[in-house]
Amino acid sequence: MSTERILTPTETLTSPCLLSVIVPARNEADCIAACLHSLVGQSESIFALGVDWELLLVDDGSTDATRSIAQSIPGVTLLDVDPLPTGWTGKANACHSAAQRARGEWLLFTDADTVHQPGSLRRALHEAEKHSVGLLSYSPHQLVSGLAQRALMPLVFAELALAYPPAKVSDPALRLAAANGQFMLFRATAYREIGGHAAVRSSILEDVELASIIKRRKLGLRFRTAPDALATRMYRTNAAMIEGWTKNLALLFGNCLTLAAWRVLDLVLLLLLPILAALYWHSAIRGVPWFTAGFLIALLDLRTLWRFYARVAKSHFSVFDCALSPLALPLFASILTRSWFLHRVRHSVSWKGRTYPT
Repeated sequence: MSTERILTPTETLTSPCLLSVIVPARNEADCIAACLHSLVGQSESIFALGVDWELLLVDDGSTDATRSIAQSIPGVTLLDVDPLPTGWTGKANACHSAAQRARGEWLLFTDADTVHQPGSLRRALHEAEKHSVGLLSYSPHQLVSGLAQRALMPLVFAELALAYPPAKVSDPALRLAAANGQFMLFRATAYREIGGHAAVRSSILEDVELASIIKRRKLGLRFRTAPDALATRMYRTNAAMIEGWTKNLALLFGNCLTLAAWRVLDLVLLLLLPILAALYWHSAIRGVPWFTAGFLIALLDLRTLWRFYARVAKSHFSVFDCALSPLALPLFASILTRSWFLHRVRHSVSWKGRTYPT
């Protein structure tokens, strides 16, 4: 495995290996060390297979300490990328640049904010081989902090679980496709057959687009939640969380405004029904025969609560985080609406200091 090696944009390594792990990074100084250490720590379990592998960090124009941190970790090969070509997203360009020089029979693209469990790469390779897929993608365990993240993230991931059920995504008989860019393990032959990241060079939601192509070509797609394999803290700040979901939600959900309206209705019902029930019961105590009406409204309130939390439970977040989720309903609805506006009206979104047309 290469140690503290820097490749120029035109240099290649020719000797083959089993696995190339590719980590695109742009200003990830606050999390890149944990990610790379968790990946370097996979060496023992992979070497037990009697094969070689490589870990490639792609520096996508970072202006913080990302580059120096990567250089300080033995076992990491540092790659530079050319300036961003017209019509490409930064992540697609970084991944494509690394894939052109990767030696692996399997290519794992994983984000800089992920932390991988010991032995998880070896198990992922076994799972991909067992199911004979061209792409294996995991949805990591999501780490959250602060009230806004704890309340909002379960709402988003609950909707994702309903829109993209892993069992249906993995079913080759169905057209539904999805993947999570935080962990995408490609068979190298399948990746190159579909054109790799060059095929989705301008896509803001490149992971889902790649999964769609894999499925259309019938190369095999498997997608599942995988808290046993890795964890990630997607957003360090609330501002980054809002910007990130604003960039993606209109693409993930075709019915953004309708979904926002339903979540506003959830908020109204969750607030209004217990108040109405209490008012009717208070009137009943004063002699007005409205106790039955209050009882029926209370039953409706319980049914609303049950349906709401049954949906949020599909997010796989903790009970505490799910319990907080009603607090983020106004924020969720506003992000959905803003995402629709930027994609459908303004036709541009921003992410990590770059603006992309939609």
